[in-house]
Amino acid sequence: MAKVAFLGLGVMGFPMAGHLVKHGHEVTVYNRTQAKAQAWCDTYGGNWCATPNEAAKGQDFVFVCVGNDDDLRSVVLGDTGALAAMAPGSILVDHTTASADVARELGAAAKAKGVGFIDAPVSGGQAGAENGVLTVMVGGEAANFEAAKPVMQAYARCAELLGEVGSGQLTKMVNQICIAGVVQGLAEGLHFARSAGLDGEKVVEVISKGAAQSWQMENRYQTMWQGQYDFGFAVDWMRKDLGIALGEARRNGSHLPLTALVDQFYSEVQAQGGQRWDTSSLLARLEKSRG
Repeated sequence: MAKVAFLGLGVMGFPMAGHLVKHGHEVTVYNRTQAKAQAWCDTYGGNWCATPNEAAKGQDFVFVCVGNDDDLRSVVLGDTGALAAMAPGSILVDHTTASADVARELGAAAKAKGVGFIDAPVSGGQAGAENGVLTVMVGGEAANFEAAKPVMQAYARCAELLGEVGSGQLTKMVNQICIAGVVQGLAEGLHFARSAGLDGEKVVEVISKGAAQSWQMENRYQTMWQGQYDFGFAVDWMRKDLGIALGEARRNGSHLPLTALVDQFYSEVQAQGGQRWDTSSLLARLEKSRG
């Protein structure tokens, strides 16, 4: 079993770190809000530290799952960051959904210290984290991936190496691009069904047996039909992710017209007060326009 630090105990990190304990790893945690770190220890045992540096000292692996590029830099770099305390041969695993640029930046900083690094964003949402069935998209050297994979299996049903450092983040961008289009299509379909006077439950029961089927349809259509949007990934975070993808697209010359349009739709959901609604709330925007 490994000695592990886990930095960031949000809706994803809290259960992910818990799964590591359940699989027998020795876990030390850090969170910016210390009360949450204490709550984690009360739930799972383990220890918490006041700084990322303290948490990372003497660990075989340091896992990070925070909000964005700046949060990531703040817990990894600098005198109080995790990297300053990591020993050569240890491995830094970043589960944050961030830019490919920051992944490369941290990868280079880690390499200069003799520390391994993989960027490893996850998909599966809060439910996937709680149930230990996340998908992990990884960029980095094969040796670092193979060393970290058995530990990540505590909360992952699938972990795949996609290429060099940054490839995990680029793959997560593809994931979010695809989700944006699927959710918008589902929202429009349900909106049309309601406008046409159809029974949404029966409609979805039929079409989910065919080519229209999707994870979003299976897991979100009922709450969407009922106008309930507190069951998944928040709009604010989705806009952050789509912004990263659109920025990368401008650099690599790809064209993402649907993604840009759905991002605009999410800005309208935010204007409705839906910043913390889940991403299926695209239907709320359409229902508002129907009056």
